[in-house]
Amino acid sequence: MAILETRLATEHGTRYLIQLCKHFAHKIPATYEGNEGQISFDAGVCRLSADTAGLLMSVDAGNAEDATMLAGVMARHLERFAFREELAFDWKAPD
Repeated sequence: MAILETRLATEHGTRYLIQLCKHFAHKIPATYEGNEGQISFDAGVCRLSADTAGLLMSVDAGNAEDATMLAGVMARHLERFAFREELAFDWKAPD
């Protein structure tokens, strides 16, 4: 298993979490409740958690290549939703 995560500083974490889950739910299983969300891809799962300081995104895949691919998919989609702000993605394995 390979896990990558990034923490994004934004005041709009919950909004982005909901937007991402609703967007992906049109094609793949995606759910959210409150400040938590999950998107299930064929290659792995993305878990989202928002608070007043930002958004934590975590991808869990079968191998490092799939984890990197899913991190890129999530980053590209979020950049489109958050076009008004500059987000710094720093994907890394959790401690």
